[in-house]
Amino acid sequence: MVCMAHAFLVVQRIMSRDTSFYYSFLVLPPRKRSAIIAVWDFCRAVDDAVDEVVPEHEWAGGLTPEARTRAALQVASWRAELDAAYTGMPRTSQGIALQPFIHEFNLPRARFEELIDGVEMDLSQARYATFEALLEYCRRVASAVGLICVKIFGYRDLSSLAYAESLGIALQLTNIIRDVAVDLRRGRIYLPAEDLRRFGVSEDDLRRGRVTPEVAALLRFECERAHSYYQRAAWQLPATDAVNLVAAEIMGGIYYGILRRIEAAHYDVFSSRIRVPRPNRAVIALRIWLQTLIGARRRAPVPKPTDSSVKH
Repeated sequence: MVCMAHAFLVVQRIMSRDTSFYYSFLVLPPRKRSAIIAVWDFCRAVDDAVDEVVPEHEWAGGLTPEARTRAALQVASWRAELDAAYTGMPRTSQGIALQPFIHEFNLPRARFEELIDGVEMDLSQARYATFEALLEYCRRVASAVGLICVKIFGYRDLSSLAYAESLGIALQLTNIIRDVAVDLRRGRIYLPAEDLRRFGVSEDDLRRGRVTPEVAALLRFECERAHSYYQRAAWQLPATDAVNLVAAEIMGGIYYGILRRIEAAHYDVFSSRIRVPRPNRAVIALRIWLQTLIGARRRAPVPKPTDSSVKH
C-alpha cells in the first residue's frame, strides 16, 4: 500500500509538469526515474538561467545589458554548482538531488559542461550562418543531455551513444522549427542564414509571421532535415538495447508527433505553439512501450540515411 501511494505521488509529480519528456519517465524503474528527474531538473535550471532571466513579456528582441549580465552570473553559478555536485557540497535543491546519482550511474561531467557551454552560447550568439555551426549548438544543448541519460537507461552496445546523439539533434531541430516565433521575440534566429538565403526568406519575412510560399518551403526543408535525424537515430538504435532505451524512444515518438503536427498545420508555427495534447502523448508512450516489450519496435529494417540526407 505504501509503495502504491509513493508511485502515485511520483506519477502526480511528473504529470503536473507540462513537458513532453516526463511521459517517457513513467516507464522507468523507480531509482532510474528519480535519477532522470534529477538530471532533467538540473539541466532545466541551467537552461532557465538564460531563458527565464526576465519574464516573457519583458523580452523585446533580446536581453538588456543588465539582464545579460545577470544571466551570465547565473550560468556561472550553475557551473560552480556542478563542480560542487561532483567534488563538494552543492547548495541548490537541483545540485543536492543530482549528487547521489553522479557516482551511482557514473554520469559524465563533461556532458554537463557541454550543456552549460551551449546555454552560454545564447548570451553571445543569436544567429547561425551555417547548419554546421547550428549542429554544434544542438550537440551541446541536446545531444549532451541524451548522452547523460543513456548512462541511466543503461546500454550494452556503443551504437547507443550514436543513437543518443542523433536523437538529441532531431529533438532540438524540432524545437527550433516549432519555436521560430518565440525565439524571434527573444531576438534569436536559429534557422541557418544559408537556408534563409537559399529560399529567399528574410528575417523580416519571419517577423511578419505569415506562411508565404517561400517561408513554407524553408520550413519544409528544415522539417525534412529533422526527419533525417529521426531516421538516423532509428537506424543506429541497437536491437539489444531497445528495451533499455524505451524511454528515449518515447521522447522521440512524442517529439516526432510535434514535427508531424507542424507539417499538418502547413508550417504555421506563428499562430500558436504547436503541441501534442496530453492524452495523445500518453497514447504514444503506451504504444511505444508495448511495441518494445513485444519486440515489434524493430518491425522492419530502417534504411541507412546517406550523409547528404542529414547535411543538405
